[in-house]
Amino acid sequence: MPFHFKKFSVEQNRTAMKVGTDGVLLGAWTSLENNPQTILDIGAGTGLIALMLAQRSDAFQIDAVEVEENAYQQCVENFENSPWNDRLFCFHASLQKLAADPERDLYDLIVSNPPFFQPNPKFSSPEEERTIARQYETLPFEELLESVRNLLAENGIFCVIIPFESEEKFIVLAQTYDLFPSKITRVKGSLETPVKRSLLQFSFEKKEIAQSELIIETSRQQYTEEYKKLVCDFYLKM
Repeated sequence: MPFHFKKFSVEQNRTAMKVGTDGVLLGAWTSLENNPQTILDIGAGTGLIALMLAQRSDAFQIDAVEVEENAYQQCVENFENSPWNDRLFCFHASLQKLAADPERDLYDLIVSNPPFFQPNPKFSSPEEERTIARQYETLPFEELLESVRNLLAENGIFCVIIPFESEEKFIVLAQTYDLFPSKITRVKGSLETPVKRSLLQFSFEKKEIAQSELIIETSRQQYTEEYKKLVCDFYLKM
C-alpha cells in the first residue's frame, strides 16, 4: 500500500525499507537556511526525503543516489508520479562511484538517512534487501563522510540522522573530513524514554553549535506540539 502524505504519495511495495519516522524527521528538520538550489539525497530508498525537500524548497536540481535495484526503480516511480518530477532525478549507482566522478556536480545541501546497524549474522533480517539496506558495511560512516566532503559546495550544508549512541564518534570522525557540527537535535520517543536519534547538521565552517531536544509523544499517539509543528505539512492527520 502506498503511504499518502498531504501533497504526494510514496509507493513502497518493492523496497526493503518502508516509510519511517527517521526519514520524515530528517526531511522536515533539515535546514534550508542557505537557500539551496542543488540538493542530494544519499541512499534515497523510496525517495521520501528528496520528495519532502522538493515540497519545502525551490531547488531546481534535487538528485538522489540509490545502489539497490528495486529501491532505485521505486524511487524513480515515486519521483515521476510527484508534482515535482521535473526537478527530481535518481542515480542508480553507489555513492562512492558518484563522488569519484570527475564531472560530478557540487551540492548546496546533502542529506542522508544512512544504514547504521553493525553486521551481525545472529540478528540479520531474513530479507536480503533489508540486510543490504540496513547494514553499516554497505556505507560505512568513513565513506559517507569522505563522499560528502567531495560533493558538498563550499558554503553547503550536510544533514544526517543517526543513532544517538553513534553521535560522538560521528562528530569526531566528521572533523577529520573538515566537516563541523552547527546544529544538533536529539530525539526521544517520549519524555520517559532515552534519546534514540541524533539529527546533525554540518558545514565546512566552524560555528557555535545550536543544541536542542525533540520529544515525539506525550503518550501513545498523542504527539507533542513541537513534533506536530515540525511534520504538519506532511502527515495527513497532523
